[in-house]
Amino acid sequence: MTSATQTPTIEELESLVGRQFPGGTYAVDPWRVWLTNDVLGAPQRTDGIAHPMFCYYAAMAGLGISIDEMFTLCYASADDGPMFGECDIQQLRPLEVGATYTVKGEITSAIRKEGARTGTFDIVAFQLEVVAPDGEVSSVVSNSFIFPRRPK
Repeated sequence: MTSATQTPTIEELESLVGRQFPGGTYAVDPWRVWLTNDVLGAPQRTDGIAHPMFCYYAAMAGLGISIDEMFTLCYASADDGPMFGECDIQQLRPLEVGATYTVKGEITSAIRKEGARTGTFDIVAFQLEVVAPDGEVSSVVSNSFIFPRRPK
């Protein structure tokens, strides 16, 4: 196990806001749709529409960096005990089975807080857009991670 990452300065933390992710693509493969529906107990659709959870799957898979790289970007590591914060999924239109979507996004906020029991922690939020082949945004996924910070 490695030692805890140094707590970033407020300036370093705030410099994350507006940082764009490399992005990427995500193909809604028929076999993944079938397996997802099976695991969730959802009906196997015949209309070519993917389960709404694919909005999240596409966004996170198309982020362009790994979760570990995200932690590093936010001055943290898995050893620091980061936690998943909030998640909001807006499905603007269904994702289609067989289509390939482009994902783009950025860090939208980075704030430091102090808790009576938890001490210092940072909340870093980001937003990802899942864009259909025709250029229209199909879904918007907003997430945050909570990073416990250790005293310097």
